[in-house]
Amino acid sequence: MNAIALASIGLFVFILGYRFYSKFLAEKIFKLDPNYVTPAHRFEDGVDFVPTNKWVLWGHHFTSVAGAAPILGPAIAVYWGWLPAFLWVVLGTVFAAGFHDFGTLVLSVRNKGQSVGTLAHRLIGQRGKILFLFIILILVLMVNAVFAWVIANLFISFPAAVLPVMIQIPLAIWIGYSVYKKQGKMLIPSLIALVVMYATAVIASSVDWLQIDLVRYMGGEEGAGLFGLGAISTAFFIWIVFLMVYVYIASTLPVWQLLQPRDFINSHQLVVGLFILYAGLLFSNPQITAPMTNETNDVSWLPLLFITIACGAISGFHGLVSSGTSSKQLYKETDARFVGYAGAVGEGVLALVSIIAVITFFPTADAFRESYSSFAAASGGGLGNFVQGAAQLAEGLFIPANIATTIVSIIVISFAATTLDTSVRLMRYIIAELGQEYNLPVLTKTHVATSIAVASSAALVLIPEGPNGFGSGGYLLWPLFGTSNQLLAGISLLLLTIWLKWLGRNYWVALIPMIFLIFMTMYAMAQQVFFQWAIWGSNPNTLLFVFGAIIFGFTLWILLTAASALRKGIDPNYNFDE
Repeated sequence: MNAIALASIGLFVFILGYRFYSKFLAEKIFKLDPNYVTPAHRFEDGVDFVPTNKWVLWGHHFTSVAGAAPILGPAIAVYWGWLPAFLWVVLGTVFAAGFHDFGTLVLSVRNKGQSVGTLAHRLIGQRGKILFLFIILILVLMVNAVFAWVIANLFISFPAAVLPVMIQIPLAIWIGYSVYKKQGKMLIPSLIALVVMYATAVIASSVDWLQIDLVRYMGGEEGAGLFGLGAISTAFFIWIVFLMVYVYIASTLPVWQLLQPRDFINSHQLVVGLFILYAGLLFSNPQITAPMTNETNDVSWLPLLFITIACGAISGFHGLVSSGTSSKQLYKETDARFVGYAGAVGEGVLALVSIIAVITFFPTADAFRESYSSFAAASGGGLGNFVQGAAQLAEGLFIPANIATTIVSIIVISFAATTLDTSVRLMRYIIAELGQEYNLPVLTKTHVATSIAVASSAALVLIPEGPNGFGSGGYLLWPLFGTSNQLLAGISLLLLTIWLKWLGRNYWVALIPMIFLIFMTMYAMAQQVFFQWAIWGSNPNTLLFVFGAIIFGFTLWILLTAASALRKGIDPNYNFDE
């Protein structure tokens, strides 16, 4: 099949979804009110609650939820063939992710900007809230470790991308100061910042001394490094320390000072990057060489497809961003359709081009099958296949291969960094909520909660791999990430189901995707926990078994608690005016 035709079908469905389905949700289900006083205005504090233009907020929201996941998941899932991945990305975005992201944003706005973890208390009770917060805490910890792992490795693999990414930080701070202190406009300065970044990328791709290559500085891959760790492990350690210092600062600054302007720059990166890739696709007109479906022996697509592709179809982390940061910045309630639903569509567009970049990269179907010989091989090579495949598409616009590769790696790193510091900020919120819950006021202090979040993330990602290096921690709990993430999405849909039922509105729009997602995820988790990681399983792993069994049990407990809440009906103490 022709790649242009496949992309056209996907984009057309996304347009229809936003034009009609999101309008139906906004008018008939959520009944958005342009005069409703949002939490951004009601609790404005200049730090977390900041009324924000919808275009700027869309940039923050999209780049916070995007990260590397909508690229990595689809790039791995084409292991089962491009058709299953394509269908889940397109239909999952329109009917599951769009509703989930939009719904959690509106739910939070209508409840004082509270997170879905806190709202679990109001909708399913105190016990459900604590169990839910535990699942969320585990998830954001894994997000922090995995995305730090990804960024550090990309810095090592693509040293020409380091300087352009670093330049973005002072540029974003300058933009934030100009806009919020001098009442300037953000569009032109952010475009200038993007031009500076990409100009630096072009120069750094060709000028050797502008490439910050820590491995080379320590004598190459065979170098001794620090304390005999080896050059690669030392470089990884240095980058992780740098990232942890950065996210500590970024997650405690007011959102206008770094978070919003940097995310607005990254939203332009999305537009430019997607234009380059889709225009390159149009000009190069590549053929799809990967198979439509791929017979495999090691793992089945059912149910693993639905947890391998999370971001790009539906992701529980999106609900944390919608209810954790975006709801606190929404200028007016009717902006929620654009920020929430269009944010999900933007991620679907990115996931779609990830699929196309990979399935057109290989010269033959046999070459694809050789690279994707097993699920483990697909997991290990998926991100690299995307970077090379996307660079190949960009070459269709006559962009030199080295520059195209640098630009693609910059986009991936920028999105991953955005997700990382947003996730650390969310983890700080959760730790503070737990401090309030258990009467531990020290945990409610910003720098204490942030220190715990950063220290635990660093400890996980720096768990040694083998006797002489760092690096396994980023992926140590990764097999639990997909299932935990999708369980979180399913529980968020469950909360929306209860809320809509209490409001007397059509709750089937939440109930149907919730049942599907919970079933597939619990099915996948049961397979992994009890048939792979248990001591009697095919691949015993005590740590994964213990964590997985706890999350599985807690989820069952939450489902039973929620079923009771649905059966009882409206909570007489619930304030519908919020």
